[in-house]
Amino acid sequence: MKIAITSLGESLESPVDQRFGRARFFVLYDIATGEWSAHDNKQNLQAAQGAGIQAAQHVVNLGADAVITGHCGPKAFATLSAADIAIYQEASGSVQNAIGAYRAGSLKKASQADVDAGYGSV
Repeated sequence: MKIAITSLGESLESPVDQRFGRARFFVLYDIATGEWSAHDNKQNLQAAQGAGIQAAQHVVNLGADAVITGHCGPKAFATLSAADIAIYQEASGSVQNAIGAYRAGSLKKASQADVDAGYGSV
């Protein structure tokens, strides 16, 4: 199972980026093997619109089965849900902490977006 975690940097020690669509990076982490890689999201950082949908498509293309982020807007949420990708919101701390919380079962799977489309273009 592969998880995409929104991140402010390119390492497991980097803080979780609270935004999904305009996250600086996605850290793709394989739960089974522990292998990980960082993928920049620079094409969406300054996008006039559609950042959430484009970021969600990027995560789909990476082969993620789940997303861990701070917040996720409705269009990104719909795109991820349509691809059958589980979404975990309200993550904080480092990417490594978020992975640990996921493994411990302390992250709650989201049933809807937690911000509107105008929130910092998540």
